[in-house]
Amino acid sequence: MLENLNLLRAFWGLLFIFWTAFNTALVDVVGSEQQIPLSVVKLWASAFGGEIKSIAAKYSGSQLLQKKYKEYEKDVAIEEIDGLQLVKKLAKNMEEMFHKKSEAVRRLVEAAEDAYLKHEFDADLQYEYFNAVLINERDEEGNYLELGKEFILVPNDHFNNLPVNISLSDVQVPTNMYNKDPAIVNGVYWSESLNKVFVDNFDRDPSLIWQYFGSAKGFFRQYPGIKWEPDENGVIAFDCRNRKWYIQAATSPKDVVILVDVSGSMKGLRLTIAKQTVSSILDTLGDDDFFNIIAYNEELHYVEPCLNGTLVQADRANKEHFREHLDKLFAKGIGMLDIALNEAFNTLNEFNHTGQGSICSQAIMLITDGAVDTYDTIFAKYNWPDRKVRIFTYLIGREAAFADNLKWMACANKGFFTQISTLADVQENVMEYLHVLSRPKVIDQEHDVVWTEAYIDSTLPQAQKLADDQGLVLMTTVAMPVFSKQNETRSKGILLGVVGTDVPVKELLKTIPKYKLGIHGYAFAITNNGYILTHPELRPLYEEGKKRRKPNYSSVDLSEVEWEDRDDVLRNAMVNRKTGKFSMEVKKTVDKGKRVLVMTNDYYYTDIKGTPFSLGVALSRGHGKYFFRGNVTVEEGLHDLEHPDVSLADEWSYCNTDLHPEHRQMTQLEAIKRYLTGKEPLLQCDKELIQEVLFDAVVSAPIEAYWTSLALNKSENSDKGVEVAFLGTRTGLSRINLFVGPEQLTNQDFLTAEDKENIFNADHFPLWYRRAAEQIPGSFVYSIPFSTETANKSNVVTASTAIQLLDDRKSPVVAAVGIQMKLDFFQRKFWTASRQCASLDGRCAISCDDESISCYLIDNNGFILVSEDYRQTGNFFGEVEGAVMNKLLTMGSFKRFLVEFNLCSWWHSDLTAKAQRLKQTLEPCDTEYPAFVSERTIKETTGSIACDDCFKSFVIQQIPSSNLFMVVVDNECFCDSVQPITMAPIEIRYIESLKCERLKSQKIRRRPESCHGFHPEENARECGGVPGLRAKPPFVLLPLLLTIFSR
Repeated sequence: MLENLNLLRAFWGLLFIFWTAFNTALVDVVGSEQQIPLSVVKLWASAFGGEIKSIAAKYSGSQLLQKKYKEYEKDVAIEEIDGLQLVKKLAKNMEEMFHKKSEAVRRLVEAAEDAYLKHEFDADLQYEYFNAVLINERDEEGNYLELGKEFILVPNDHFNNLPVNISLSDVQVPTNMYNKDPAIVNGVYWSESLNKVFVDNFDRDPSLIWQYFGSAKGFFRQYPGIKWEPDENGVIAFDCRNRKWYIQAATSPKDVVILVDVSGSMKGLRLTIAKQTVSSILDTLGDDDFFNIIAYNEELHYVEPCLNGTLVQADRANKEHFREHLDKLFAKGIGMLDIALNEAFNTLNEFNHTGQGSICSQAIMLITDGAVDTYDTIFAKYNWPDRKVRIFTYLIGREAAFADNLKWMACANKGFFTQISTLADVQENVMEYLHVLSRPKVIDQEHDVVWTEAYIDSTLPQAQKLADDQGLVLMTTVAMPVFSKQNETRSKGILLGVVGTDVPVKELLKTIPKYKLGIHGYAFAITNNGYILTHPELRPLYEEGKKRRKPNYSSVDLSEVEWEDRDDVLRNAMVNRKTGKFSMEVKKTVDKGKRVLVMTNDYYYTDIKGTPFSLGVALSRGHGKYFFRGNVTVEEGLHDLEHPDVSLADEWSYCNTDLHPEHRQMTQLEAIKRYLTGKEPLLQCDKELIQEVLFDAVVSAPIEAYWTSLALNKSENSDKGVEVAFLGTRTGLSRINLFVGPEQLTNQDFLTAEDKENIFNADHFPLWYRRAAEQIPGSFVYSIPFSTETANKSNVVTASTAIQLLDDRKSPVVAAVGIQMKLDFFQRKFWTASRQCASLDGRCAISCDDESISCYLIDNNGFILVSEDYRQTGNFFGEVEGAVMNKLLTMGSFKRFLVEFNLCSWWHSDLTAKAQRLKQTLEPCDTEYPAFVSERTIKETTGSIACDDCFKSFVIQQIPSSNLFMVVVDNECFCDSVQPITMAPIEIRYIESLKCERLKSQKIRRRPESCHGFHPEENARECGGVPGLRAKPPFVLLPLLLTIFSR
């Protein structure tokens, strides 16, 4: 018994030791976790929230404006927007606008063809024309240069204030061509008759901008006349014949296989010329064309090995990808052309059967320094007698030993032969094939109207001279071919050139009433290839503080901006010219890509008749689907529009001031006033929009007196912390009040034309308006404006709130108001609030002044507005407190989104081609841009993070009536092992096989409706080599040649 008792005592003693040790360890661990009292943080948040809302509401006048709109509640009619009817109406408006442009081009075609018909070629013609490079240039003695007569240039606001001559056109000739070549001089002479039509077109449609004629001989006649400047090397690289608008208008869609000889004899300069020839051919291919490049010696080498046996679309991405691979070609071995020809014919035949290509013209481009045979057996097997595949041969080098064989191949297959001896010969010789492909269209006399997708041509002088902050102008071009009508040349199918006119994307936006699309709504249009014509997201992307954009913006697919549509449902329906509706949740980036708005969009779409385009309208669910009509008298509205603080959205079209020259100097506000008072009966204005502007002017007028009284009260705002109050309404009306002198403003650019995101634009509402609309009614959204310059920290805070007509989700947001205040003023309010405590003796258990904790104020996207380290202001919270941000994401307090799933499209580039082309780095990747949003239902959270040897505690508390959170973090536990969470773009790289699949994959596209691949009356003898043609062997091939040419 005693023994048992001793055992029991020993057991309890051992248990006590373990219990003591366990509790000691527990105390050690718990002791390392500092407890942050939630009640104290809640007190701080409440105090700061009440104070800052009081300031924001008082100085913005939000309650007064809400009350004024409520007073008119019974007098307004709320309507739900019928998206389908809206998109059909907008498509009709665009159709009419496009028709006017195409009619202007048609008049130019008729004038050009008539002028050529009456002209007789004169090889000795001497004609002094206005050369765009030489105009107004003098020699050392002060005399005008030859072809450089005086040409009056006057700045014109309709042409971006560039110096132009609206009475005359002038002529640009490429540097590699002779200004006084007889073909050039004769072409310039007969095309002078276009001057009258240019001016007449501009008189009929004053919204027209640049009109031009691109000659098949290479010269470019442009109206209005403008001065061209060579680059630093004295060169003008522009050649109208390799512009998209020219190629699309001149030729039909085509499938092309380019064969490049890389045998040993092609070493050195010959291979260099061959590569340049391939590159020039690629320049002539457009989005409706398909191609592949095969190098050959005794074996076949696909330039892109993964595209063996197929063709790819000739969009910019694919062409640049192939250009990069051209540099890897080197010459060795023996050239086995028969193998290459067999492969080319098989590839074209098999690809044609897939139904994916152009299903129109087909061609093989052969680039070599010679051929030992005519390979007639191959042509007889694959191509004769129909000759559906044209053969274009390019003899590289000065030797002509094998020229006859190459001439034979081209002439026997409805193609063209040319010899290229130097790099300077490349461009002009490559262009010859376009004339051949244009023959069937010319013989048919089919003047197909073509439209390009949106692009920027940075080589044009008007693009180079634009010095405004908008930079280069995005535009589309409408073009038509010009043919010879002379009967004796009919079978030759002579293309004279292409005429065209540019339509800026801004012009398209003027046909879209932004006020009917709501705050987040927008319209967009795409081409038959799914490429964007206009879309609000077709704008610079921001990367590391610098603008990054696709070169020339060309070939941007709708799927790159509406990336949430993973299955391309919307894109494919629009490509196929359907009419319908589609809905999806979207994540739209704002504020230079740093923030994201999550919403559900309803998309409505239809086709634009007479064009290859389809139009879409996106309306956001909730307030974005409703529109309201107010009603006040014209007298009331005019009175309140007279207030000096009133302005209207410059890019919105209240009245069309482009139609008559005398109206072009008017602001939209001036135009409205003159229209309403009957002083300008010729003005065309949007009556519905103007009626709503008058309503908003009347309702918002009292706020001016309110702001004035605040400004005059010296006891208010004595430290001048609040600098600006502002207001915007759904009709683009703005009011601004300064509480400090203009020179004292901390942010001088705010609400000016330089501050694009914070003013009403053609395609979006101001950022502060859009963000306020997504906040809970009555609450304010606070933010620090981001700068594109990483070193330039913002020192102001913007606060804004939305004004709703009704108290439910169906109520339209009628206006937004806000203030901008100094950052240090805002931060002082925060630190004052964070020193409060509820203890009776005034001794606080914890304070933000304590070194043991760090206090932050962050917004709903995770950006720091207040930190003890001022340098952290504006930074992402995850970069400073990675462990805490990671825990917030794990707990669901914040969500992480990957947005703007932009295709790198196999390259990165700062801007345009020219000398930079070879420097571009091709990288197969997609890019995901992380963005963070707080969970709305989370009001307060406490958390603890297990670090290496301690626990790090924190508290996050929402600031009432705001988008802000106070975060208090334990400073005594370090979590160095947890990596910071950044907003750096994430590039997703693919393994080689997947990269290959992505190259092969082709999105749905719609072919152009017309195809002119062949014509029975075509004169195939015009093949560049008939005069010296010799058949080999003569007795065998001569009968065959005669048979072919007789077809």
